[in-house]
Amino acid sequence: MKPSIVLYKKLPADLHQRLEEHFSIVEFDGINEGNRAKVFDALQQAEGLIGSGGAVNKELLDHAPRLRGVSTISVGYDNFDVDELTRREIPLMHTPTVLTDTVADTVMALVLSTARRVVNVAERVKAGEWTSNIGADWFGVDVHHKTIGIIGMGRIGMALAQRAHFGFDMPVLYNARSQHKAAEERFGAKKCELDELLAKSDFVCVLLPLTDQTFHTIGKEQLAKMKSSAILISAGRGPVIDEKALIAALKDGTIHAAGMDVFETEPLPKDSPLLCLPNVVALPHIGSATHETRYGMAACAVDNLIAALTGDVKENCVNPQVLNK
Repeated sequence: MKPSIVLYKKLPADLHQRLEEHFSIVEFDGINEGNRAKVFDALQQAEGLIGSGGAVNKELLDHAPRLRGVSTISVGYDNFDVDELTRREIPLMHTPTVLTDTVADTVMALVLSTARRVVNVAERVKAGEWTSNIGADWFGVDVHHKTIGIIGMGRIGMALAQRAHFGFDMPVLYNARSQHKAAEERFGAKKCELDELLAKSDFVCVLLPLTDQTFHTIGKEQLAKMKSSAILISAGRGPVIDEKALIAALKDGTIHAAGMDVFETEPLPKDSPLLCLPNVVALPHIGSATHETRYGMAACAVDNLIAALTGDVKENCVNPQVLNK
């Protein structure tokens, strides 16, 4: 008899079939208040869980006594209680390598569209405001040869540094817990303290995951240390940025502009002041949102779950310490 799993995100047909070859599937459209009781009931027999979105916490895990593996179709896992999973010796799998280049492309798109005011001026054209030669009120700022500061030099940070260095001749500063010799050798990147990066960068790109330590890493104090001409790019996790402080800084000219793909509350509330500011480019968390990459993430997550439940995990495990027990 095939092991039972709970799938809570729709998969392409071929990937669904691949799961069916190994498991008996109970499928849900997300985990929410409307189906929570049915999900909890299905979890009583489930040995695996795969999907994305929603909280996988102690309450949910208490209803899954047979669970042996969890696979998220994402690189981020801040909605998972990793400590509780680890205590129960359940491996949590994620997809850290699939989306690197796609997210780096999105970050570079935010740099370019914010600097050149692409969204704002495109809206003005559509509104019929382009009636003669444009004046200075349509101008943006250059990207090439400007200094980019990367906070969080992981895979995406490295891919972004590559684009900035080779594509736009940008000096690269970075702030990270450890030194990245590859970034320094390949891109001439310089490791520096956060205050120095903020003071010297023309573009500050925040790519941090959300942890207790990274919450509100960028707040009023940090924004005040940036150049008034600087642009902040947020593409890691929303709560890493103190949005109230950012809104104030954008309104009073403490910084020039912001490009954002992630927010403290998602979807972004309709009454958010960020939606009314002309110096903000706001995207709906599309970092990895291409057909190719989302398929690759789903395929990786399927392979991850199969590996977790067959005892063949070689990579992509958030809590690898449970594998040796």
